[in-house]
Amino acid sequence: MFIAAMLDSCPELASELEPQIELAGFPNLVSLQLENFNDGILTGKRFKVEAGSNAEGHEHRHYSEIKSLILNSNLDTRTAEITLEIFQIIAIAEAEIHGKAVDEIAFHEVGAWDSIADIICSSYLIAKSKIKSISHSSLPLGGGRIKSAHGLLPIPAPATSLILKGFDFHDDGISGERVTPTGAAILKYLCTHFETRNRGGKLASQGFGFGSKKFNGASNVLRILRFQDGVSHQNLIEIIEFEIDDQSPEELAIGLEKIRATEGVIDVIQYAILGKKNRMGSSIRILCSREASETVALACFRYSTTLGLRHSVIHRSLLERKKSIVTLNNKSYHVKTAIRPEGKTAKAEIDDLITTKSQGELADLKQAIEHAQLDKEKKT
Repeated sequence: MFIAAMLDSCPELASELEPQIELAGFPNLVSLQLENFNDGILTGKRFKVEAGSNAEGHEHRHYSEIKSLILNSNLDTRTAEITLEIFQIIAIAEAEIHGKAVDEIAFHEVGAWDSIADIICSSYLIAKSKIKSISHSSLPLGGGRIKSAHGLLPIPAPATSLILKGFDFHDDGISGERVTPTGAAILKYLCTHFETRNRGGKLASQGFGFGSKKFNGASNVLRILRFQDGVSHQNLIEIIEFEIDDQSPEELAIGLEKIRATEGVIDVIQYAILGKKNRMGSSIRILCSREASETVALACFRYSTTLGLRHSVIHRSLLERKKSIVTLNNKSYHVKTAIRPEGKTAKAEIDDLITTKSQGELADLKQAIEHAQLDKEKKT
């Protein structure tokens, strides 16, 4: 369903999947089929991977065997990396469920040739789609039991539940398996490697990918919406704020530098304020990543006298930017460049400006900035 939705959204990639099967080393073991599909409610695509005449049946295949297969294939590096990580996500979950080492895990349904091809094709589409961020709705819970190589299992399957621990679910009243372990692993990979944000943009396309099962009163479909990336990139960050009026300026300065050095901190800002009882004090604002907020909060309590913190989450917009090193006359200069609506701009790092001692070095520094604007720099 993921592949079908991606190809419905990006039809130009459909012809590129067959070569991936050849690069993987088993062109005669599976066949790929993409068809237009209408379930009476919606139209979209349905993608099928069928086992070829030379393929074995759905026998078990060890995780170590699949790793060897992918590592020894001719797949491009990015597709192979994603494929291996998706399999690893499933293997780690299966290992925990069955109480085994990861390399001892034997895949059953997921280890069949058609399932391996499913993951390879999904990985290739992820690699080619240039994803920068994702968002997703809550997931359908489903219900009942499903037949597996291990016998009857409750739905969601134990591996699926473990992979999607922490994700939001809802019960829409429709029974059956709504999310498979493979689908769960793809979603977990995307949420692990790309920023997750619930924010729209300019809608570029949509795609509908249908599954083989039929549900009463509802389409068995996965919808993908693709949004164009603008000049600025948006993400969520956390703001931590507090006020101080009972800590000496020297001690607070040292504390703020330690907070600034905490991993995940983006910036620390200090304002002079007039607090209660007309006491001079400081208002502190810390910008940090959401993942680091707990660690940063502990640092605030450790290095300041505050008794409480205020947390808020905000969106920020970022220009595409990078740091580079330009070497001129045996001296290296650090330059920051940014892509603005009117074009690329560049500026030198303040430390390099401070250490510039002569007119010649200043001329070299100006030349380094010009080189960076023209993409002639040596990149870090």
